[in-house]
Amino acid sequence: MIDFQNIEDAQTLAQAIVNTIPEPFIVLDDQFCVLAASRSFYETFKSDPEYTRGHLLYALGDGQWDIPALRVLLETIIPKHVSMDGFEVAHDFPDLGRRIMLLNARQVTYGSRSTILLAFTDVTERRKIEWEREELLKQTEQLLHQKEILLQEMQHRVANSLQIIASILLLKARAVTSEEARRDLRDAHQRVMSVAEVQRHLHVSGIDRIEVASYLTKLCDSLASSMIGESQPLAIKVIADEGSIGSDKAVGLGLIVTELVINAIKYAFPVANPDAVILVTYEIRGPDWQLIVSDNGVGKQADGAVETSGGLGTAIVQALATQLDARVDVVSNSTGTSVSVTRATFTSQLPRGV
Repeated sequence: MIDFQNIEDAQTLAQAIVNTIPEPFIVLDDQFCVLAASRSFYETFKSDPEYTRGHLLYALGDGQWDIPALRVLLETIIPKHVSMDGFEVAHDFPDLGRRIMLLNARQVTYGSRSTILLAFTDVTERRKIEWEREELLKQTEQLLHQKEILLQEMQHRVANSLQIIASILLLKARAVTSEEARRDLRDAHQRVMSVAEVQRHLHVSGIDRIEVASYLTKLCDSLASSMIGESQPLAIKVIADEGSIGSDKAVGLGLIVTELVINAIKYAFPVANPDAVILVTYEIRGPDWQLIVSDNGVGKQADGAVETSGGLGTAIVQALATQLDARVDVVSNSTGTSVSVTRATFTSQLPRGV
């Protein structure tokens, strides 16, 4: 504790402390007259000490401090709460223009008297930067929204175009007389429909991600409705982990499923089998995954038509698997055929086969 010999020494020290504060700072009496002000206050607001000390705050600078929000702070809030931090005041000052100030106020009572300590922080530039950032964010969100709308419209048009192409292929398949040509055209139709299904999912979701279970189920339903006749009782089942994949990966995955399911429908059941089943499974383990298309048909040993190497269908599957950084394995015997497409070192936890 400093032992002052007289009041003048105490006032000198108090004024020195006030002057060291970098932000504008004033001390008011209980009538809101200025007892002291910091050097930064005079410099910032172009005030003359002679016309500041001892004068009513509201009257300073031809009334530039007669601000309604400031009156609310000093006359209403401070008497009730003693202190207030971060009270924002926006005002047009004659020499400074429009400024935004954060006011921190403290009421100090000693004996029957009280004073108010009032500090000002100019946050005009900060608020300007925040406003510009908000405007930039709004503009960015608007551009992203426009991009999403355009992307959805493009996906919708692509899906429609693919549907038209698929319809033309189907019409051609019905018109040709060659059974081989008809079969190839139907296969091409299903390949196009596989890609179209991805586009439909993208249009519905609005994002570049595909829900695997929903996609594979709808794809296999489409294959069943167009490839399986009433005289051929055959069920296609899908078991898939919950999760989503990118549209580029979904296209490759869908084409692989299309090729393998078409192959199983064609060759696995040369004789009607009331228990005939094609099972499509998709498992996910972190970044790795495994797709299996299996059937309980006659297998390769009983019908050499099942492709494991060579042929357009197998070439397509191998090429797509390579793009997906995956390998293809085939197991075929008298109980059926199972083709697995595996990425990395995935280990299946589902039973193999149907």
